[in-house]
Amino acid sequence: MDIRIGITNSSREITFESNQTADQIRAVVAEALDGDAKYFTLSDEKGSLFIVPVATFGYLELGAENPRRVGFVA
Repeated sequence: MDIRIGITNSSREITFESNQTADQIRAVVAEALDGDAKYFTLSDEKGSLFIVPVATFGYLELGAENPRRVGFVA
């Protein structure tokens, strides 16, 4: 799944691919925004961890869960 996170007062976005489903990602972000959390965490498919502060969270864009791969299949 392609994920794009916008941070307020920043011209750059956080962009990565994750093995988490759209529902799992929505649940993590919704729980952080509805509660008293100061941040939420998401991980990419390589195991890197992204810690996003709730106070500066701008938006979340979820792409296709199964992106098309370019190349030949053997």
